[in-house]
Amino acid sequence: MRIANVRVISQAFFLVLFIACLYLATAPRIAGFPTSIFLEADPLVSVAVTIATGHLYHVGATGLFLGIGLLIATLILGRVFCGWICPFGTLQHLVHWLGFSRSAKARIDGNRYRKWYWIKYVILIGLLVGAAFQILQIGLLDPIALASRSFTDFVFPVIDQGLRLLGLGGIAPSQTPVFAGAWLIGIVFFTFLLMSVVIPRFFCRAVCPLGALMGVFSRLAVWRIHRDVETCDACNLCLKGCEGASDPHGTLRLSECMVCMNCVEDCPCQALSFKFLPPSESAKPWPDLSGRRAVLAGVGGAILFPSLRRAGATVPLSGSPGWIRPPGSHPEAGFLARCIKCDACLNSCPTNVLQPAGLEAGFEGLWTPILDMRVGYCDVTCTLCGHVCPTGAIERLTPDQRSGKAERPDGGEGPVQIGTASYDRGRCLPWAMDTACVVCEEVCPTSPKAIYNRKQEVVARDGTKRVMQRPFVDPKLCVGCGICEHECPIRGPAAVRVGSHIGTI
Repeated sequence: MRIANVRVISQAFFLVLFIACLYLATAPRIAGFPTSIFLEADPLVSVAVTIATGHLYHVGATGLFLGIGLLIATLILGRVFCGWICPFGTLQHLVHWLGFSRSAKARIDGNRYRKWYWIKYVILIGLLVGAAFQILQIGLLDPIALASRSFTDFVFPVIDQGLRLLGLGGIAPSQTPVFAGAWLIGIVFFTFLLMSVVIPRFFCRAVCPLGALMGVFSRLAVWRIHRDVETCDACNLCLKGCEGASDPHGTLRLSECMVCMNCVEDCPCQALSFKFLPPSESAKPWPDLSGRRAVLAGVGGAILFPSLRRAGATVPLSGSPGWIRPPGSHPEAGFLARCIKCDACLNSCPTNVLQPAGLEAGFEGLWTPILDMRVGYCDVTCTLCGHVCPTGAIERLTPDQRSGKAERPDGGEGPVQIGTASYDRGRCLPWAMDTACVVCEEVCPTSPKAIYNRKQEVVARDGTKRVMQRPFVDPKLCVGCGICEHECPIRGPAAVRVGSHIGTI
């Protein structure tokens, strides 16, 4: 069997596995499957979170070992992850295969190295410098996080809605989930994919920070492509299928080679081979990035990311934010130092209450998870979001820890409180219009109920008196689940709303 066929089988297997993990992460299918394995094993996530938090990244032991294993494989074989495993790289490969010209000349010209491919190394340096300031933005462009976010927020809901319109059921167990701003996430995703029609693997070659990290490690690869200059007849056919634009027809660019092996099979004179420790002069070990550009990237990251920290944020990070994070989330600064915007928590949420943040959480919090109680509510027995979080931004709580029956990770007592309900009496039916309504009290899930009614005598406009049941909130019992806000019958902004609670874990 040709090596290219083996690689395609490998790519297809890992792409299907990635999509299956995302599918199985949707409630109630999750059931203990290691659905976050791709994100946990991502070496860029490991490195960046370690830099941002100041301690060794460790959430899932299996994922940590797999991440280390990928780096070791890169030191031995080069960027084998990019060419054989990465699901987003496979999608680009597929789009390129479907849309790019089939002529040999177009393929050879399209696979020539372009000088501006160094941009991905600038992006990597800037992101890692930003992480040193505890500003973690790798999730914007990390290919695994980008693909996870795009499938969760855009691709799966679109497919689900299409299946329902055709009367074939849907992906989601109940109704199609809806995510705010999903159109922008979809535009970013498909723009990168469709660029592969113009430039093969555009994202991998020019943008991908994970590929750049792999490229830095691959300079030490002991197995690599070697060209026998005496046998080579300079036909350039090796460029016809080169996935990384790594110049196999000349001095091999180790940092760009994705070990696809296409050049070895396309060479008509068998001048190319995959060899153990070939002569060092036959390869360029370092990325095509000058020292000045590297320094400029570092300085840019040191200036740009801290300047964006408070840009657009509604409150300082040291205070209680105006938005609500999932139960078990670290305090805001620690949360942002860990969250990679993969939206795995959104995918697992059974009520669709978790939404990708827009700019209400500032530029730094873009696409991080927040709760929108008008879309759903936070089930007080659910802890799925913490169990799929690949970086520990959301602690892995048990139902007993969340309910207060067991000791919480932060050492606190009682149930986990993510917010506190309060009333807008100008909109509440019993308060504003003397109209009977007990919906919020009926749906309150705590025991004893955090929402309770008091009997109050009111005087109508005509002077008649009547006794009304009016709702109140006991803040010591309220956990901020938001079901009262979600079920409030008032159209538009609810009469009862959940705000952030100081002291949430």
